[in-house]
Amino acid sequence: MPQLKLLEDFIALARTGSFVRAAELRHVTHPAFGRRIRALESWAGTPLVNRAHVPVTLTEQGEMLLKTACQVVHQLDMMRRQITLENRQDQNTLRIATGRTLARTLVTDWVANLRKGKKPVLPTSASIDITTGTTVELTTLLAQNKTDLLCCYEHPALSTALDPDKYQYMTMVTDKLVPVCQAGSRGQCVYPLDPSGSSVPLIYYAAGMSMARILNDRLEALPYPLVPSVRCDSLDAALSAALHGFGVAWLPWSLVMSECRKKSLTLLGGRSDHITFEVRLYRSRATIGPLAEAAWQSAQKRF
Repeated sequence: MPQLKLLEDFIALARTGSFVRAAELRHVTHPAFGRRIRALESWAGTPLVNRAHVPVTLTEQGEMLLKTACQVVHQLDMMRRQITLENRQDQNTLRIATGRTLARTLVTDWVANLRKGKKPVLPTSASIDITTGTTVELTTLLAQNKTDLLCCYEHPALSTALDPDKYQYMTMVTDKLVPVCQAGSRGQCVYPLDPSGSSVPLIYYAAGMSMARILNDRLEALPYPLVPSVRCDSLDAALSAALHGFGVAWLPWSLVMSECRKKSLTLLGGRSDHITFEVRLYRSRATIGPLAEAAWQSAQKRF
């Protein structure tokens, strides 16, 4: 029997169709990931992957192994989660993994509402553990049962690659990235988006951020003469840079709506320049703690 991690590697490759993307999800280098797949093929005694295809596909033998691998990994994961749940010392703690901006806005508002009312979902004695990080890091926490719920952005450019047989999700909100810039003293646009105009400074996002992937997926198709100018590692920093007139930034409408109405920022472009994305809440299909279950059920009614 091959090591469990090799089966998990194989499943990741089958789901992504890319050695590079699968290696990233498995937190190993591309060459190391390739060696692990070859080790699995050596154990099987036959090729499992059609490497000549892009995206990569599985051979007939690979498809057969994939079915068994999914069953084995799923059963072991269910057993591990049950054992961990029974031995957790922090049963009175709700663990949520999310991004920095979501932690400051949507998640904290949601948790606050869980404590309100005559019959609050979360008792005052309950502890809340909010962990922030990149989507890849947070997905790993959920897979390792180190968090109960995962709240993250979702867009085709940054698929979480979570197995739908093991995890379920709900869409909490739908938002969109919109281009904005500082408004002039008379409310005029400081940096108009004109395909035939002069270059426009772009406020862009640090690599690894969800917003960087979402925006970069669209940037090349935009007709505007954008020049990267200011790099930010958070949405808050990008918002501040836009308010100070450093350039054009694509920011969530929910974050800039009030600034646009106050005319501190100007909304640029048209609907074709908007980039729609979701905020999703994920959980394991296996048994989760009572606080997490209560929070999930409440979210289903609210969102």
